[in-house]
Amino acid sequence: MTVGDGPPTLLTPKSVKAEGGSADVTRSRPQPAAPRWERRKQERPAELLAAALELFVERGYAATRLDDVAARAGVSKGTLYLYFENKEELFKAVVRENIVARISQTRELARQFDGPREELLRLLVQRWWQQYGQTPAAGLSKLIMAESGNFPQIARFFVEEVIEPWHRLYGAVIAEGIARGEFRPVDVEYFVHVVAAPLVMLTLWNRSFGPCSPRGLDNARYLAAALDAFVAALRPAAARRPARRKAPATQ
Repeated sequence: MTVGDGPPTLLTPKSVKAEGGSADVTRSRPQPAAPRWERRKQERPAELLAAALELFVERGYAATRLDDVAARAGVSKGTLYLYFENKEELFKAVVRENIVARISQTRELARQFDGPREELLRLLVQRWWQQYGQTPAAGLSKLIMAESGNFPQIARFFVEEVIEPWHRLYGAVIAEGIARGEFRPVDVEYFVHVVAAPLVMLTLWNRSFGPCSPRGLDNARYLAAALDAFVAALRPAAARRPARRKAPATQ
């Protein structure tokens, strides 16, 4: 309402404009927030992938149902099918989002690293732990181990898009170290398996025997010991040979 010489009048956009004001007063009113269920369409794939990762790790591949994934993500099953054709495609998307993308990032980091290969190898193992080993996605290793016999197609996919690229990355670092004279000559193809095995074992231990063991593993100490073993085995013989003590002078 307005105050003046005459009777009170209702303040409206039209009356404000007539008095020389702006007709856009209604625009200054705060707009109500969009309801929670009105999420942007582009957010849904990420929500579905997060829900699927949780369920695959909790229940395994066979026991995970698309209805449950949709329910945990807060969408209908029909909405899930707009993004993923079936459970296998959903599983592949989970792996690519949580593992494959990180391997690509680590490969770029290794490409730009110009220090000693020993430092790079240590960095890659530590990065593997930070970005995979200590995350919920590491539970996928146990899933693959347990269910590869019943679902060979997802095991082949995991080998092709995770294990082989990961091994090639480590193998390239070791081969460069040999070429530089920083590492002794080794069978690179098989030494990579020697490097990978303790890391895989750590992820499996933490999700199987670890919770039942009276003495848990200290992950940092385990990784440090594994790295020391890798590096000691790769160092040239001259670097590994302890210095000989000089014989005492004879009178």
